[in-house]
Amino acid sequence: MINLSSPKIWYHELRNGLYLHLAADEKLTKALLDSRITGIAYETVTGPDNSLPLLAPMSQIAGRLAVQEGAKYLEKTFGGRGILLGGVPGIRKGKVLIIGGGIAGTNACRIAIGMGADVTIIDVSAKRLAELENIFGNTVKTLYSNSYNIAEALQEADLVIGAVLIPGAAAPKLVRRNDLKKMKPGAVLVDIAIDQGGCFETSKPTYHSDPIFIIDGIVHYCVANMPGAVSLSSTLALTSVTNRYGLIIADEGISRALLHPEIRSGLNCMDGKLMNQAVAKAHNMDYFKE
Repeated sequence: MINLSSPKIWYHELRNGLYLHLAADEKLTKALLDSRITGIAYETVTGPDNSLPLLAPMSQIAGRLAVQEGAKYLEKTFGGRGILLGGVPGIRKGKVLIIGGGIAGTNACRIAIGMGADVTIIDVSAKRLAELENIFGNTVKTLYSNSYNIAEALQEADLVIGAVLIPGAAAPKLVRRNDLKKMKPGAVLVDIAIDQGGCFETSKPTYHSDPIFIIDGIVHYCVANMPGAVSLSSTLALTSVTNRYGLIIADEGISRALLHPEIRSGLNCMDGKLMNQAVAKAHNMDYFKE
């Protein structure tokens, strides 16, 4: 069992387990390789069903928070259009476009529908779109992801939420700067994928103390640690799923813990070697093949 009386043992055995998001940060990648640390990234730990159990709770929170924050920054005070997402009787509802139908996108969709918005969700998977229709029925519109559908939907949207995830890899740029000129002035972009480089070309990381910036009349919300705004909820959600992995590492040591397939899937770097192919591709670096 864990020897809680010895923090040094805890640190030595755990070494490093956190959200690394290395595909979006070449400098950090090289620093970890130079340090020869064993780095297990929460966001690439993969379950037997190909789920991402340690990323899921943060994706759920970020998805739900994206609509809450987007609704706030649609207010005129912050440079938004002055739109109430749910509207009131006699006026149209605000239009929400969600790009990506994974965990974050689904949770964003749930909150947007709950607020009474007119919601469209776009995904590359026809199977996932069918699942979303089964979940939400006629309360949501679904579109297959391609450049034409995205461009058309952007022109009508008041709030756009980027929720695209390619596990371990940099997010694709699905909204270009030229697209902003076709959008309604004061529309809001919320980039949940900013930790992985962002899925909007004009995105750049921001902080809770200064969360937004405006480009071409479009409000951008690109906070790199969105769940930090609701830190108590985030901590409770995260520790509930990470605890068992931490206990395995602390009890068995890193070498034996890496024999567990789920923990091994999270390994990004070890002894100066890059162990994740998606990260290597993002930075055009070599990686170690076992």
